Amino acid sequence: MRKLIVTLLIMAVIIPAAAFAEGAQEGAEAKEVNLVYANWEEGVAWTHFLATVLEDEFGYEVNLTAADVAPAISSVAAGDQDYFMEGWLPTLHSVYTEGTDIVRVSKIYDKGITGLIVPKYMADDGVTKVSDLAKPEVVEKLNGEITGIDAGAGMMIKTAEELIPAYGLEEAGLELVASSSPAMMAAIDAAYQEEEYIVGMGWQPHSMFGRYDLVILEQDGEQIFVPDDIFILGRPGVEEDLPVVSAFFDNVYWTNETIGPLMVHIADSELDTLEAAREWKNENPDVWQDWIPEM
Repeated sequence: MRKLIVTLLIMAVIIPAAAFAEGAQEGAEAKEVNLVYANWEEGVAWTHFLATVLEDEFGYEVNLTAADVAPAISSVAAGDQDYFMEGWLPTLHSVYTEGTDIVRVSKIYDKGITGLIVPKYMADDGVTKVSDLAKPEVVEKLNGEITGIDAGAGMMIKTAEELIPAYGLEEAGLELVASSSPAMMAAIDAAYQEEEYIVGMGWQPHSMFGRYDLVILEQDGEQIFVPDDIFILGRPGVEEDLPVVSAFFDNVYWTNETIGPLMVHIADSELDTLEAAREWKNENPDVWQDWIPEM
């Protein structure tokens, strides 16, 4: 009988304690976070880098998903993903965010620049403005193509729907050809080595400007591409559900001097992207330690 009483007393203590612990865990911030990113070099670099900080310094389980920008932003707006890691606003990606309850969690880069790019040897030949692309001799040397990136990208939509009509490039014989960011860079590299004509899509931040001598063409007519700030976007309610992660992201800020070396390190490393980002993180604590929030 005494053993039975003791057992009942122990159970009386353990069960409420377990219930309390479970309730406390439910009320605490989840230790899993879902990040979606577009397959653009700068976003790939900082997404994987920030994932290593969340894993190593905060103990989160981080799930990474690559997607085209339209479905990526839609998945965040619908609550299926927690954060989209590279929203260019107020113009380039506004077509995807308008009418949603998506949250601007933090601005991580000031005044990102976009536009059509050519190698400097083309600029030296006189191709310095968007209108120069319509010259018959330039169209012929370009084989009638503007080399693009993924079809759903904001730059592709603005180029097809606004820039090409505004500058009469279709009438001149130019066609926008969709590919991907890596495929476009491979095409630029091949053309650059032979000093062949090519026009592609460029944006800063990106390591392309460190690897090649490139020129962003002047918009000498209508201004289609204007500078945008770059934001981490979150699903509705994410700041309440993941306050520590959101506070950390709110402190994140990149410059060309910090994101440039990270991109080059990942590109040149024989490690996979996540481990290359982790290696750079461990070698450069001065970049990110001040981003850790005091909670």
